Amino acid sequence: MARKLKTYQTSLGFFDLAIAAPSMKAALEAWGADSNLFHQGAAKESHDPDVMAATMAKPGVVLRRPVGSDGSFTEHAELPTDLGGSSPTTRGRKSKASKTKKPSSRPGDKAAERKAALEYDREQTRREVERAREETARQKERDRRQRAVDKAQATLDKAQQDHAKRAAAIQAELEALEKRSEAEEIRWDKEKLRLETALRRARD
Repeated sequence: MARKLKTYQTSLGFFDLAIAAPSMKAALEAWGADSNLFHQGAAKESHDPDVMAATMAKPGVVLRRPVGSDGSFTEHAELPTDLGGSSPTTRGRKSKASKTKKPSSRPGDKAAERKAALEYDREQTRREVERAREETARQKERDRRQRAVDKAQATLDKAQQDHAKRAAAIQAELEALEKRSEAEEIRWDKEKLRLETALRRARD
């Protein structure tokens, strides 16, 4: 059964945010908040008919408007032109005025609420599918990078093994040459001694 939706509102960064969601928790998740803004007094349930109408038209979608303004909430709001915002007194009056507004009760409200709740569920399903698609894409990218890393590592390992074999062969050749050099020195010492002895005898 579709859950009844409520309109929640907060301010984050340069924007006021609003969303039609079944609970405060769902609103916080949609806003990407890392703390409970409701407990901190930075978020509230909105009863402003205009805000409610905008969010109920797009349930589950985070709507925005420049922070401190009283314009309409939309999916893609422009950055505020006056970052100084309104005076605290003006904002306070707007806040109080919005709190006093109550949604009107019309015969079609129940049907509209059911429709909005169903649309919210569809939006949530769309988000979950989108998140799953993005996660699949991220996993494919991670797998691709890992394959590239594994291939590069395998190439490096093989090159190191080839180098080790060649270095060992060269070392063996060097050792063999060293032995031949030593043997030649021994042979020459003997040959030199024999020839020098013969030379001395010839002189005598």
